[in-house]
Amino acid sequence: MKLVRTGRERGIATVRMDSQTNRNALSARLVAELRETLARYGEDDTVRAVVLTHTGNTFCAGADLGAPPDPEAFVALMREIVTLPKPVVARVDGHVRAGGLGLLAACDISAAGPASTFALTESRLGLAPAVISLPLLPRTDPRAAARYYLTGERFDATEAARISLITLAADDVDKGLTPVLDGLRRASPQGLAASKELVTATVRESFDQYAEDLIARSAALFASAEAREGMTAFLERRDPAWVL
Repeated sequence: MKLVRTGRERGIATVRMDSQTNRNALSARLVAELRETLARYGEDDTVRAVVLTHTGNTFCAGADLGAPPDPEAFVALMREIVTLPKPVVARVDGHVRAGGLGLLAACDISAAGPASTFALTESRLGLAPAVISLPLLPRTDPRAAARYYLTGERFDATEAARISLITLAADDVDKGLTPVLDGLRRASPQGLAASKELVTATVRESFDQYAEDLIARSAALFASAEAREGMTAFLERRDPAWVL
């Protein structure tokens, strides 16, 4: 059974994460299916833009701790979103954690509804938001990034928009995206591709300069004793040993 479902309406392709058993956590399989699907739409001349969304009440719970993707594969997925010659729009009406924020930051435009909450929980697991920093740090308010990287606090869609993690917060996420998708349908394919190159320049530079180092850093953190304790505690639904 596939973990990604697709659809299409008037030139807008929808890519829907459908791995509800693990709250759309980023397993190796989900990452591979997303990348394959996005690459296919990137080459499809009938597609003007792609909407990335989800089933269930969670957009993405972060890495699947039971079957995590290789950091290189996850970086390749985020790079696919950033470099795709079509705009990628995130539609969020649920919770987003850890690596899921990397997907959001890689997207060109993103909207979230009132049911959405966000958290960078890595520091509470003995990890750090390493590879997701590639799109996150160039696009997010630096003082807010410092706070949420370090504390792991939850915040809502209004705060996510304020700190530029997402483009807009809406009471009805589909209504909020209506003018966005209409605008994309009116734009020329060449105009969209060229405009996307301009607005993603800094993010693409981040991947080119820092991806290799952050992949190695992520792998080292996941292999550490503290991370093993943090992930075990999470799976056992208890506090890790370092909590005061």
